[in-house]
Amino acid sequence: MNSRYIFTSMLRISDLDQYPFEVERLEKIKWKTGDYVVGRIIDPGTDKMQIELINGRMRSSMKEDLVVGALGDRYATLEATGSWRDVEEDGRMHLLTGAGLFGKCTSKSVHMPNLIEIEYVGHAVRDGEVCKMDDYVKTSAYSKFDIPVVLLVGTSMSAGKTTVARIIVNLLKRAGLNIVAGKLTGASRYRDTLSLKDVGANHIFDFVDAGMPSSIYPREKFRKKLINLLSRINRVGGDVAVIELGASPLEPYNGDVAFEELKPSVKCTVLCASDPYAVYGVMKSFKITPDVVSGIATNTFAGAELIEKLTGVRALNLIDPETSTELKSLLSEKLQVDLINRKEGISPLSL
Repeated sequence: MNSRYIFTSMLRISDLDQYPFEVERLEKIKWKTGDYVVGRIIDPGTDKMQIELINGRMRSSMKEDLVVGALGDRYATLEATGSWRDVEEDGRMHLLTGAGLFGKCTSKSVHMPNLIEIEYVGHAVRDGEVCKMDDYVKTSAYSKFDIPVVLLVGTSMSAGKTTVARIIVNLLKRAGLNIVAGKLTGASRYRDTLSLKDVGANHIFDFVDAGMPSSIYPREKFRKKLINLLSRINRVGGDVAVIELGASPLEPYNGDVAFEELKPSVKCTVLCASDPYAVYGVMKSFKITPDVVSGIATNTFAGAELIEKLTGVRALNLIDPETSTELKSLLSEKLQVDLINRKEGISPLSL
């Protein structure tokens, strides 16, 4: 393993940490989204800003450390926005996520610590060719995706989607089901996806596996990459797929495209909300009616009651163990399996 560099989790689909490569400076006109790039840290930010490694663990950094990530875009409503396209002649940019999403920060929440700042050293190159995420994507013959899906969408980032996904994966796994789980849109953060494996998912995937540092991508190119990823997931197989769409459907992460491709297989939709009124907004603008609303907007009876009053949709704080029976009943109905009378570790499909 090359110990000269810090390899971010964006490199987990590649072999750059295992085999040598050269570093070559390129004119910006030759840069592209998904290129693997080396940067030198000029400001490590605060102690809260850490780098996510290939294995998903976090580490701190120091000035002058060399870090490898990928050029990309982020448009987070609550944290930061930026793009490699905004990098100026000085080559300065930031880790827009700890996972190694490289781009120049264009705006940031005042509540967010300073991002790790780097300067461009060069592109990772082998045999004269730029190393890019697309080089390491596993292609799959087309397989029509037909795994039953529990879909999690949100009104914004940090609305509780991944937390609720973990609860659902854990519940289904305890029933003996084979679970495939993943995050198909958003900005890369491997630990979110790994947390689904920690609670029982047999297989995990995200958009990095499709060769994207974030899902901000031209729509039809994103669709093509997504269809290939869904074909891979379908070939792996599973009784149920628990799928999260990061951020919200109307943000530039192609959540609407992902929803279109998944829609024929969606059996249950959970909308995680940051605010009761946002539930109404997403339902109206995106024209969806979720089966249940959860997330931080349901933390109190006041929030849950207001959601139900505004939308007529059941609102449950799924973190509360007392909602488990109702969640099991809902999933049993939507997935056509018996989770109520199950025995631990025995698939309800066999009952």
